[in-house]
Amino acid sequence: MARTPDGPPPPLAVQRLRVRYAKRGRLRFASHRDFARAFERALRRAGVPIAFSAGFSPHPKVSYANAAPTGVASEAEYLEIGVIERCEPERVRAALDASLPPGLDILEVVEAGPGSLADRLEASRWQLVLPGVPVEVAAAAVADFLARDEVIVERLTKNGLRSFDARAAVLAVEVAEGAPGEGDAPGEGPCAILHVVVRHVTPVVRPDDVLEALHRVADLAPPVPVQVTRLAQGPHDEATGEIDDPLAPDRG
Repeated sequence: MARTPDGPPPPLAVQRLRVRYAKRGRLRFASHRDFARAFERALRRAGVPIAFSAGFSPHPKVSYANAAPTGVASEAEYLEIGVIERCEPERVRAALDASLPPGLDILEVVEAGPGSLADRLEASRWQLVLPGVPVEVAAAAVADFLARDEVIVERLTKNGLRSFDARAAVLAVEVAEGAPGEGDAPGEGPCAILHVVVRHVTPVVRPDDVLEALHRVADLAPPVPVQVTRLAQGPHDEATGEIDDPLAPDRG
């Protein structure tokens, strides 16, 4: 017979809250584990009546959804928490935001409605700033990439080197010319900006995979590191190509 902890079980969650947060500036280098630790400390500082799991090692009921890779900035990260008392979402947002360092910013908190938040995160829109790359060079590389049916890239994972198709997940790419000094780019010289819409598939196709694919098909190699920001993630509207707001049904 399985052992159970002594004492009463923890209180059940009576409300679920969905949170949109941002990783900005130097805090984009915080790993997902770093953020999770900081967020759990912020829950305590803010006095949020978080629900805990049962068992010998209770942990806060926090569900993270599709976190951005380390080193990538984001305006559209999401998580969900369970609380044991009903809370005013805006008060929770303000308290959590004040309890986190600048650069980890709580943008919105809403009460969760029916359905799964993770199921709504179908695609992401990424911004890739390419310092030192002329816009016409980037446009030619993108055209070559989009013309391919398949572009195989490799990524080192914990299970070894894995090969997969980076082309099939890419729904759209737009090329624009950036101003000098855009993002972390130097103040002089050309700067192309890519806006890439990527469908969430398994294995996940990340922005660095798209950059690797562009290098393979067109030898595109920015001379300095590329600055990557997730601008949005949510349901993908097939008719318009846009990424819709995943929290809209909860507000409704």
